[in-house]
Amino acid sequence: MAAAVEEIFEKSGAILKGHFLLASGLHSPVYWEKFRVLQFPAYTEQLCRLIASHFKKQKIQVVAGPTTGGIILAFEVARQLGVRGIFAEKEGSQGRTFRRGFSINPGEQVLIVDDILTTGSSIGEVMAAVTKQGGSVIGIGVLVDRSEQRIEFGVPLFSCLRAETITYHPQDCPLCAAKIPLVKPGGG
Repeated sequence: MAAAVEEIFEKSGAILKGHFLLASGLHSPVYWEKFRVLQFPAYTEQLCRLIASHFKKQKIQVVAGPTTGGIILAFEVARQLGVRGIFAEKEGSQGRTFRRGFSINPGEQVLIVDDILTTGSSIGEVMAAVTKQGGSVIGIGVLVDRSEQRIEFGVPLFSCLRAETITYHPQDCPLCAAKIPLVKPGGG
């Protein structure tokens, strides 16, 4: 499975090498540009099928993801599971919230999906938004878990691919020390 998932990312040109500023503020020599994969509906459907299949025996009632990549993933995983798919948007420095009429009923079982897991901050923000509305997070599904150390969320975590990728704090970055130009990819 891992080889097939990595092949999808390679075929779509989504694994970039260089010196990148991640959304977390960390630096990395590798960047996973998930939108190069998500532009292909067939790849997106295949990857989301892995997540949906993993959680299909759970009594999921809602699939939620963070903006922006999580919108596409929440929709497709929810479609495959036959449930609602919603997304949480940034709310300044206050984390994330559900807008546009999205809500979670108290006690609803929620699966959180996201694209690339590095520090877990986006997932944590969506978990907080779910909990604030009384929902129950029962699992997390991501396309790629690139975290250096496993992150514990208190619920089962499934990743289509585990690809530990080194990251650096800016002050400790050897790429900065080597004066390799820093690139800020993505739209964040």
